[in-house]
Amino acid sequence: MKSLWSDSEARKFKGDLGKRVYTSRLLGANPELVLHGGGNTSVKTTEKDFFGDKVDVLHVKGSGWDLGTIEAAGFAPVRMDALLKMSLLDELSDPEMVKQQRASMLDPGAPNPSIEAILHAVIPHKFVDHTHANAVVALTNHKNGKETIEEVYGDRVAVIPYVMPGFDLAKAVAKALSKVDPFKLDGLILMNHGIFTMHDDARTSYELMIELVTQAEIHLSKKLGKSFSFPTAKADPDLLTLSEIRKKVSEQRGAAVIASLDSSEEAAGFASRKDVAKLATRGPLTPDHTIRTKRIPAIIGSDPEKALDKYAADYEKYFDKYNNGETMLAPDPRWAVWQDNGVISFGASAKEAGVLSDISNHTWHTIQLAEAAFEGGWKALPPGKLFEIEYWELEQAKLKKGGSAPAHQGKVAIVTGSAAGIGFACAESLAEQGAKVIGIDLSPEIEEQMAKIGGIGIIANLTDDEKVIEAVESVIKQFGGLDILVSNAGIFTAGAYLDKMEQSNWDKSMAVNLTSHQKLLKYTIPYLKNGIDPAIVLVGSRNVNAPGAGAASYSCAKAGLTQLCRVASLELAPFGVRCNIIHPDAVFDTKLWTPENLKRSAERYNMTIEEYKTRNLMKTEIKSKDVGNMVSAMASPLFGKTTGAQVPVDGGNDRVI
Repeated sequence: MKSLWSDSEARKFKGDLGKRVYTSRLLGANPELVLHGGGNTSVKTTEKDFFGDKVDVLHVKGSGWDLGTIEAAGFAPVRMDALLKMSLLDELSDPEMVKQQRASMLDPGAPNPSIEAILHAVIPHKFVDHTHANAVVALTNHKNGKETIEEVYGDRVAVIPYVMPGFDLAKAVAKALSKVDPFKLDGLILMNHGIFTMHDDARTSYELMIELVTQAEIHLSKKLGKSFSFPTAKADPDLLTLSEIRKKVSEQRGAAVIASLDSSEEAAGFASRKDVAKLATRGPLTPDHTIRTKRIPAIIGSDPEKALDKYAADYEKYFDKYNNGETMLAPDPRWAVWQDNGVISFGASAKEAGVLSDISNHTWHTIQLAEAAFEGGWKALPPGKLFEIEYWELEQAKLKKGGSAPAHQGKVAIVTGSAAGIGFACAESLAEQGAKVIGIDLSPEIEEQMAKIGGIGIIANLTDDEKVIEAVESVIKQFGGLDILVSNAGIFTAGAYLDKMEQSNWDKSMAVNLTSHQKLLKYTIPYLKNGIDPAIVLVGSRNVNAPGAGAASYSCAKAGLTQLCRVASLELAPFGVRCNIIHPDAVFDTKLWTPENLKRSAERYNMTIEEYKTRNLMKTEIKSKDVGNMVSAMASPLFGKTTGAQVPVDGGNDRVI
């Protein structure tokens, strides 16, 4: 492991807190040290309080901040005297500790201090760094872990047996430090948990972390030998089965989840190990991860439903054995080993699934290292100890606060023709309600447009079967399934009377405005049948019910699309898939309607532009966002009992009515 310290960069960070920010980011930049909010750091300073009195303060990482991106505002300033007084108490509950730590802050607007604030306070050094370094955890998590730590580090570190994080751990560390000269130590090794380094100089404390972790890496490397390599295999996962797995896990959780599949050669190699069922279920990398990942993953073989039912039943037994009045979490896995195919991570959002994927990836890599390096292999904490973390009182309190999720949280949506106009508005509204949106469009702008809403853009010609299949399969591979389809792609081919119309006008309209939608339905329906509250919304036109002269190719294609919707609703209702169509009209805030076009059309009707834009019964302007919001609503439980419907968004049209 290499030090990332740069003198020129360090000079940009002023004062003790500035140096604390800088070295914290260096730690957070290395996933082998900390992952997604893991670890914590602190610095002790003297400052003036509100009244101008000098106060000894501990700036410790605040709850919710990530070391990799932390700012000065992410550190909670807590009075040292209060923390040290708390360390002398015989007992202190976690909720009371959190309350008293907050009451002792100089800035009431700062985030809650880390649960390890008292621990940082009892370590006398100015700078304190704490990580969950993979290599160090690999050294501790086997039957001879303590002996290995002593062999590697000698008297450079103090070894702390595993203790529940929080007040009890702070007491254990204080007791251990009282028996030695702490300034002769370079660090602390917390068994099954992680490593602390400390010094009065920010750079030295950081580089001690790098040095001690490097020692662990070197020891592991020697134990493994030059011939060691991770097993690899090539996987060809069945995507329909993946969507079935996602649906089952979503049902167990009671909410839609994103299923992120890692089918890389190393992930498939791990999943193909003959001993993977026993190896993967020995316990997490560090207890802190249990809050995110649960104690163990599910092991999915040839019968996914049976495997997931067994996981849920085993989880309930685990809860019944160790619970002491806690509220049971949903019995779904947070990650799973799909034998011979790879590793799946399940999150309430794509971001959470990505976090879980990172954690599970580091977990199964480190487990294999320890398994190969040490006699007896990987050994985590016993289930009862992990239950204490998973059902931590502070975590249970979060459950009681509750809160409702957005309508489309965890859902996966495809929106075609979404580089601009109505399509983009539909994608934006779905994203605002929690969906992971994938936009498909012929325009290269689709990638940039989708990035604006946290989505993914795919450039594809929807009249090309191979491109449609490729796009749909890429969505399933990334997110595990499909719940919402908004088929909006289209072109306007008006301006030609029947006897004057070029045949290519008609053919192109039918290909884009009708057949491309049929192709998309053909290739998405198998996955939508495994969707969560699945819904299809087709984008039609007012021309279906009130056509105009000179628009035969467009109007007939949209009429055919409406009929396609009606047939699809009949065919898919038995599978719980809804299919409805929306008929917008006079939506002028799109690229199609330039100021010149709008002015020309208004003059044709002897109207002002404003009169023309509101030429409906309600005298209201219809905007893309109005259509997008209606589409989002139609894909939501609000329309959960509706299928085969035609919904106008036109402000009221006398010809239609």
